[in-house]
Formats: sequence, structure tokens, C-alpha cells
Amino acid sequence: TSILSSTAAKFQMKTFERLSMFRNSASQIIQHWGYPVEEYDVTTSDGYILTVQRIPRGRYDNETGTKRPVVFLQHGLLGSSSQWITNLPNQSLGFVLADRGFDVWLGNSRGNAYALKHERMSTDSDKFWDFSFDEFAKYDLPASLEFAMACSKQRHISYIGHSQGTTIGFAAFSQNQTLAAKVDLFIALAPVATVGNMISPIKYLSYFSGGIQWLFWLFGVRDFLPSTFITRSLGRYVCEDDLGSIWCSNIMFLMCGYDKAQLNETRLPVYVAHTPAGTSVKDVVHFAQMYRSAKFQMYDYGWRYKNRIHYGQSTPKQYDVTKIRVPVALFSADNDWLATPKDVSLLVPKLQTLVFRKSLKSWDHLDFIWGMDASTLIYEDIDRLLKKFKRRAKILGV
Repeated sequence: TSILSSTAAKFQMKTFERLSMFRNSASQIIQHWGYPVEEYDVTTSDGYILTVQRIPRGRYDNETGTKRPVVFLQHGLLGSSSQWITNLPNQSLGFVLADRGFDVWLGNSRGNAYALKHERMSTDSDKFWDFSFDEFAKYDLPASLEFAMACSKQRHISYIGHSQGTTIGFAAFSQNQTLAAKVDLFIALAPVATVGNMISPIKYLSYFSGGIQWLFWLFGVRDFLPSTFITRSLGRYVCEDDLGSIWCSNIMFLMCGYDKAQLNETRLPVYVAHTPAGTSVKDVVHFAQMYRSAKFQMYDYGWRYKNRIHYGQSTPKQYDVTKIRVPVALFSADNDWLATPKDVSLLVPKLQTLVFRKSLKSWDHLDFIWGMDASTLIYEDIDRLLKKFKRRAKILGV
């Protein structure tokens, strides 16, 4: 009886923990694991209000007055800040870096579950959703990085992006040299610039991208896959049983590739409860356009006169990654459906400041944030690189 009672108690504890993660916000997840957390609202120059989370120190570090090196983590397409903390603490990059002595900031892009406020507009307004990753790079990232540096009273910052988080970095650091000068290292996980060779089903939207009004008619002009009660409930009511887990994992990895060996299936309810977190239809259409053009370019408005209004030319402007002066470290995967090896190989020769590159066999797009072996296979490298370039920045007086 005691053995049965003990087993039942353990099962209840595990179930409680998963349901807790299901209900909790990013800040609550951080608190759940015993880490300190701070939450701030960052207002962009065009009025969007982005909630960011900060893990100022490690779980067992009680020194509050110490200035720690700052690192900013930016989520991928349809993600949010929670993607960095939904695994166990020793497998979540946000927690791993905090325990290694970093001041960790978790960013959010406009339109996801943590960035649905604006100074003047409501989410019921079509105009609120009139953005793609161009705006993430032009407004959201500069505002967030500047805020983190000001709050931590530091002159430079390290940036880690995953998926679209790398896209934003490539775009911002190629265009905004003032911002780029303050970034001591850019670590790109599953780097996405050109996507002409992607295998992801997103490419099928490109067949309609010549007539983008059709796509907006199909999906609407506002949010694409928002984090709602329905999607969160999927994690609780579908992914808890075995059949549901198989179905759920297929949905989760359909867009990015699938690596069952790296998937902790007991965490699926937590992943699905927090992902997808939402973005705009325009953002997803932008990716579909880039598949068709095979260029790393700004949003195509579909008509020459509209492009002239926005860009002063009949075609969208391209992002020139050869202008990036920030040291870049690339981590890619051989089984990535979104950041394919072919597209990564096209990106690498253009990066004038590439300082590190690592490719992982059999890995997919999501293993960088949720892979069970991520701590040993890439997080150790990330820790070493961050500390190396923090020392370099200090020596150079950046």
C-alpha cells in the first residue's frame, strides 16, 4: 500500500507540475522554479508595448548588487519568451545562462501573447496587425535592447536569436549600425535569412503570394495562430495521452522538422500550452514571399506603386548581411526544414564577421530550444562564447 501511495503521490506531483506550467505565464514559470524574475513594459517608438522578462541572477545566487554580463534572448516565429524556459531548468537556455552568471533578458515581438498592447490602437484594429518582421527589426529589437542596457546600466549586450529571432538580428544589425555597435556577440540558433530552399509547409503559401489579397482573405488581416484558450487547452486535453502525444508532436514539428530522439514527450503539454503564441498574418506572408523570391528582402506590397511609397523603388529593398559588423556565431541543424543546410550555406560566405560555426546532425529547428541534449551539445559552447566576447569587449573598451 505504501508503494502504491508513493507512486500515486509522485504521479500527482508530476501532473500538478505540468498543469501548473500549462496555466502559468513566463514570469510565473520562472518563479515556479525558484528563480528571481522582473517584468517590464517596453514601449517602441511607434507605440507598441512589449512585455519582457528578466532573470537577473541564478537560482542560488543571492548577491543582488553585483553587475552581471547582459544577454538578450529573442524567440522565433510564432514563439514567445516562454520558449526559453519551458524545459526543465538544466535544459532551458534562459535558466542555464542565469545559473552561469548572466543577467538574462527574454524578449517578445509585437503581436504575440505578451505584446498585445499599444498606446493608441486596439487589437480589434486592422492597423494594429499591419506589421511583419521588418517592424520587429526596425522598432522592437532596438527598443528592447536599449531598455535592457539602460536598466542594467551596461554599455554593451549579447544577443541570442532563434529562428525568426535570428532574422530580426540579421535585419537590424545590417541596417542599424548604432545599435550594432553596442552588441558584443550575435549567436544565431537555426539561422534564417534566405528561405528559398525551405521544406516547411509555409512554402505552400507562396503559391498565393503573387496575389496576397487572397491570403488575407483566407487568414484575415490580423493575427495568425494566436495563443487562445483553444490552443492552450490542446496541451492539457490532447497531449496527455499517448495517442494525443503522437498527434501533437506531428502538429508541433510539421512546420520545422522532427527529431523524436531529442523530444521530451512528457513536456509536450507545456510546449503546446505556450506555442504558438501568435503573430500577424502579414509576418507569415512575408516568409512565404521570401521563399518565392529566394531573397532576404523587406515585405513586398504586391504593387509597384505601393512599394515605391514604402521603399522609393518598385521592388522591396534587400537586407545586406555583408554590412553586419557584429561578431556572429552560427548553430545550424542538418534536418532543419525552415533553416535548411542549403540556405545556411548561402548565408555563411556573406557574413564578414563569422567567428564560430557548428552544425548538428539529425537535429531539427526546435531542438535548439527544447532538445534534451541541448545543454551538452550547444549550451556549453554558448556559455564559452559569451564569456570570451564579454572579455574581448571589456579589453577593447566597447
